[in-house]
Amino acid sequence: MDSKMILLLIILMGVVTYIPRMLPFVLFKGKELPPFVQGVLKNIPYATLGALIFPGILLFSDDIVMGVLGAIAAFAFAFLGMNVIVVVLGSIAVLSVYSFLIS
Repeated sequence: MDSKMILLLIILMGVVTYIPRMLPFVLFKGKELPPFVQGVLKNIPYATLGALIFPGILLFSDDIVMGVLGAIAAFAFAFLGMNVIVVVLGSIAVLSVYSFLIS
């Protein structure tokens, strides 16, 4: 491929990415969505995140306990209202202690 074709592909990919992000703003400007739809839309990020993370928990390593233990630690830290970085670092610390104890 020559550089003009690559540049055209990049521009087209940008347009295709921009359109779905712009359309809701244009179509729903000044309109109020029903409360049920608002509730569904507010929960989509959590459902998507769960769907992306759950398989990773089960396939984290050959030892499934390690993935489940890391998830339990992350859920516990998050439930206590800790910052995201504390949740991540806390889970890493728990898994580090676990891997040290089993080796």
